[in-house]
Amino acid sequence: MQLRLGLPKGSLQKATFDMLKRAGYQCSVSSRSYYPAIDDPEIEAVLMRAQEIPRYVAAGALDVGLSGLDWLIESDADVVQVCDLVYSKASRASARWVLAVAQRSEISSPKDLNGKRIATEVVNVTKKYLAGRGIEAEVEFSWGATEVKVPDLADAIVELTETGASLAANDLRVLDTVLETNTKLIANHKSWEDASKRSKIETLSVLLQGALMGQEKVGLKMNVPRAQLDKLLELLPALRQPTISALTNQDWVAVETVLDEREARDLIPQLRQAGAEGIVEYPLNKVIP
Repeated sequence: MQLRLGLPKGSLQKATFDMLKRAGYQCSVSSRSYYPAIDDPEIEAVLMRAQEIPRYVAAGALDVGLSGLDWLIESDADVVQVCDLVYSKASRASARWVLAVAQRSEISSPKDLNGKRIATEVVNVTKKYLAGRGIEAEVEFSWGATEVKVPDLADAIVELTETGASLAANDLRVLDTVLETNTKLIANHKSWEDASKRSKIETLSVLLQGALMGQEKVGLKMNVPRAQLDKLLELLPALRQPTISALTNQDWVAVETVLDEREARDLIPQLRQAGAEGIVEYPLNKVIP
């Protein structure tokens, strides 16, 4: 059994390869190749545009792939959505397709786009958005550099953004969010029904989700006076309960836990004040709940 896996080429490629590495897969590719080497003989990886992956997964050319919700909707692909993987090229957050116009435009709401022209890469997504709001506008496909098309070539655009910096740099104003999107692990229906392939896909799903969770969390361990343990445990968050181990000195215990990385900075001084010593914070490759 070999699983044919479609990986997104382009803006998401580096973030995807980093996630695979944290999940335990060594994956590399030369600049001119579309076939990454991966250290799992049961997986064959192929690089292609994220826009195309849902179509090839639905057709069975790929067993499984990584692509965005936006491209699933755009292609209307009939696939199994195995899990959400919320990451992007610049952050750990979802991205948004937004409806935007020039700052100086007289258009102040989506309703003002009746009879107007909109340029975008996601024509079907945009048409569904407009239809849901009773707006009749011309939607044309944009091959790229979409931001420069308003106001001379189009009245508005629907464009993907993570931070909004590119829109602001091009003097654009956001009217509305058309779609919030994130990467999904998707599978072909026939492959999903195959017991051996499904088992492999589910393993891949668990490891990739664990890699993303591990990126957000850290491990924390410390030595605590037994007399101060109850007070200290009131401060500590944990996935379930902290691990408490006896030390050779019976008056002390070792405490270990997992918490959100952003919590550690503020928590560590409180732990010291509560009597903890030898506090160690360490990164995690993956966390499997």
